[in-house]
Amino acid sequence: MKILVTGAAGFIGSHTAQRLLARGHEVVGLDNLNDYYDVTLKQARLKRLTGQAGFRFERLDLADDAAMAALFAHEKFARVIHLAAQAGVRYSLEAPHAYVRSNVSGTLNVLEGCRHNGVEHLVYASTSSVYGANTNMPFSPHRIADHPLSLYASTKRANELMAHNYSALFGLPTTGLRFFTVYGPWGRPDMALFMFTRNILEGKPIDVFNNGHHKRDFTYVDDIAEGVVRACEKIAQPDPKWDSANPDPATSFAPWRIYNIGNNQPVPLMRYIEVLEDCLGRKAQKNMLPLQLGDVPETFADIQDLEREVGYRPATPIETGVRNFVDWFVGYYGYKR
Repeated sequence: MKILVTGAAGFIGSHTAQRLLARGHEVVGLDNLNDYYDVTLKQARLKRLTGQAGFRFERLDLADDAAMAALFAHEKFARVIHLAAQAGVRYSLEAPHAYVRSNVSGTLNVLEGCRHNGVEHLVYASTSSVYGANTNMPFSPHRIADHPLSLYASTKRANELMAHNYSALFGLPTTGLRFFTVYGPWGRPDMALFMFTRNILEGKPIDVFNNGHHKRDFTYVDDIAEGVVRACEKIAQPDPKWDSANPDPATSFAPWRIYNIGNNQPVPLMRYIEVLEDCLGRKAQKNMLPLQLGDVPETFADIQDLEREVGYRPATPIETGVRNFVDWFVGYYGYKR
């Protein structure tokens, strides 16, 4: 079938497009190739896709109302995987307007395109950051997530609520996926593993926030991409047991679902760094710093729904995932270990 993947030049988007092509789908990849981080990295990801049969690229901005409407009207996508967004918790403290433009206005254009052009199913990226001040572990989509600690998280929570509007009012099946700390080859330069690896190889100190007391449910990118594709294949349905007097935050009377995608195994940040040091054969110089604004100390995904309803659970251990990242990083950038 013909599937739109927004953010196709991005970290998760490029991996997801690869998986869809391997399954024989026709993929239209959309990206605006903005300069939030190294554009040549985005172009290199795209180059891996553009040579494959069944892939076409459209350079468009999600927030361009007219262009997005025209794209949907012309292409008549069967399904849409919406992964494009202005990412980054800390950057949302510096450039809040970019998050509203891309994540809120841009997602509205995706929802409108789906609504008016008979899209069978919209799958979109949310984030574990929506759990915010919640400390009840593991994080469950069946608990309310209305205390985000960053504007980035707020825009993603808004996406979930906007999707519910369209599912309820127009019968558009939508599935939101809350990603937990994604890492792996072709990752973003603003992410911890990327920065840690570069600094260690260059003999520079790494910034370790919360004095190293973070725990993260690190999730390998191939596991995320597979989960996205599996969720796309399972069209969201109304929950026949949904009770308006006791509403379940993860389901609805409408065809709307929320799932966590995480490794279900929180790892202490210091252990993550140890694994990286082992892979590089070098020790890190650590600059211990306090908890940053917008950060949460720990994440831990409850993935029971994903296992039961989508039939999938991530399984890549950090020892394998970090090794794969390091091998890619050294090869791509030409470092010597």
